[in-house]
Amino acid sequence: MRPAELDRVTVAEAADRYVELVRARTVTGALSPSTAEVYARDVATLVELAGEATVLDDLTGADVDAILLAFARRPDGRRAAGSGERGGGQSPASQARFRRSISALFKHAALAGWVQLNPMTGSAVTAKERGGLRPQRRALTREQAQGLIGAARAVPDAVADAVPAGKRRDQRTELRDAVIVLLLATVGPRVSELVRANVEDFFTNDGVRYWRIFGKGGRTRDVPLPEDVARVLQEYLARGRPAVQDKALLLSWRGRRLARGDVQAVIDRVQARVDPDQRRSVTPHGLRHTTATHLLADAVDMDAVRRVLGHSDLSTLGRYRDELPGELEVAMRAHPLLRGEPGGPRDPG
Repeated sequence: MRPAELDRVTVAEAADRYVELVRARTVTGALSPSTAEVYARDVATLVELAGEATVLDDLTGADVDAILLAFARRPDGRRAAGSGERGGGQSPASQARFRRSISALFKHAALAGWVQLNPMTGSAVTAKERGGLRPQRRALTREQAQGLIGAARAVPDAVADAVPAGKRRDQRTELRDAVIVLLLATVGPRVSELVRANVEDFFTNDGVRYWRIFGKGGRTRDVPLPEDVARVLQEYLARGRPAVQDKALLLSWRGRRLARGDVQAVIDRVQARVDPDQRRSVTPHGLRHTTATHLLADAVDMDAVRRVLGHSDLSTLGRYRDELPGELEVAMRAHPLLRGEPGGPRDPG
């Protein structure tokens, strides 16, 4: 039940109380720490855009619309300056996430008695009017993905025994960078899953190298690694990882667990070695889309793809699967009902 009296808290006070509640839910496992931090970051943005001294109950639907519009126009900090990607503002996915975050806050505020009426119910601005960008394909094409993977696979052969002047052997990060790109591009983990990985999470069974991934909601999944990826991983463990006691798989040259914010710079470094004709900037999440898109395009079983990505529901795959140029034409040329028929594709079997 809602409290009998309204508690006229400011936006900043409401945000502090709500974030404390959200982070407390990570203790029980109801939320992952990374999800809680996303909520905290979005709520902090709300405070910035609404004004920390503003009383939460004074916000109207029109105010929410203005906040959503202001957020949509903010520069997307994930793209490096001068990259030419997303220069105009936040992606549609980021806008939708921000809206979900503040909706959750206002829903709690209504129950806690901080607002008389949830202002989200009065928001009339559509996604298009909020300034959402035209959805762009986040997955790399096959050629672009192969260029990136090729650059990463070549690293073990290119890493010379000689150490560059002014750089100690244990400060070399090329093999680590290759492992990061190969795991992201072929297995498609969430970036939080990648940086949380420990050396002990990788094991061999019947000659196959597996990664035990600890995902959302306390769920785990064992994903087999392609042979080339397992080879580069072994090279990294043998002569690329700093000899420190930390159990983390991915370490900085100082021997500390790599932060999720460092992963984009790693991808960009490997991309710099790709032929310009095959190169396109991509985020860690874009590589997750790349994995899903190409596995499904090659008719890999949907349930297998779901298990690789760590989703509990097949329906979620839809938003991780991007269209590929010419894929409909290819599908119709190889139509299964026309194989072996006159004028149709020949069944090689």
